[in-house]
Amino acid sequence: MIPIQQVAKQLGITVRTLRYYDQIGLLKAVSKTEGGHRLYTEDNLKKLQQIRFLKEMGFRLDEIKSMLLKPDWNWNSALKSQLAYVLEEQERLRHMESSLRELISGIAMDGEGNLMAMQKLIRLSRQDREKQAAFKTAVLSEKEMGLWQQLPRMKAEDPDSLEWIALIGQVQRCMKEGPSSPRIQSIIRRMAEKTEEKFAEEPEFLDKLWELRKSPEASEQLGFYPIDAEVLHFLEKAFELYHSGLQQDSQDQEEASL
Repeated sequence: MIPIQQVAKQLGITVRTLRYYDQIGLLKAVSKTEGGHRLYTEDNLKKLQQIRFLKEMGFRLDEIKSMLLKPDWNWNSALKSQLAYVLEEQERLRHMESSLRELISGIAMDGEGNLMAMQKLIRLSRQDREKQAAFKTAVLSEKEMGLWQQLPRMKAEDPDSLEWIALIGQVQRCMKEGPSSPRIQSIIRRMAEKTEEKFAEEPEFLDKLWELRKSPEASEQLGFYPIDAEVLHFLEKAFELYHSGLQQDSQDQEEASL
């Protein structure tokens, strides 16, 4: 006979849990000591291992009790049903993970502790995905659809997407300095470099994408994360100043070489 304390220590389970299993008839102790401590056999230990295994598979205690006590229990049906449940849970958790990533990215863009990001994501989640797909197909060519796949995503965890999110967040936090400030222009320069890396040969696509982004209706139908019109206007002005500066530098270099 094995005392309850030894069983608990050996299998890494609490005495309280063993007492509860006894109370509900899941794992009855064979006998008790004179002091009232429960005693178990080797067969009890094997059954306890089975209980723990099935519990780890996600079965409820009442289900486990029936599984172990009923000789005619349909194991095949029970296991398939549990597998279906686990697959559904995996899908639910994947969706939850995606939403959490989007919320983290939204807060990074809109400001730490800002509930605005949550409201924006709630609005996004209510959109009709089929209508979004139909609108995207209507406004983008087949080639542009391929380029679309290279855009950064709010729910992604790749370095490129994360850097874009951080850059837009930095712009929003520094807007008071003005679009011509050295800090803003430094951020814009990095944005321009990243754009050049992927879309250097696609200026028409970028122009089209920007016009769609500036339209609240089109932006919503494409499923873009909402960015305030004030921020978009600020970015546009900052990029104009950046490109104007590049042109001026180019002209200065040409004049200097004459």
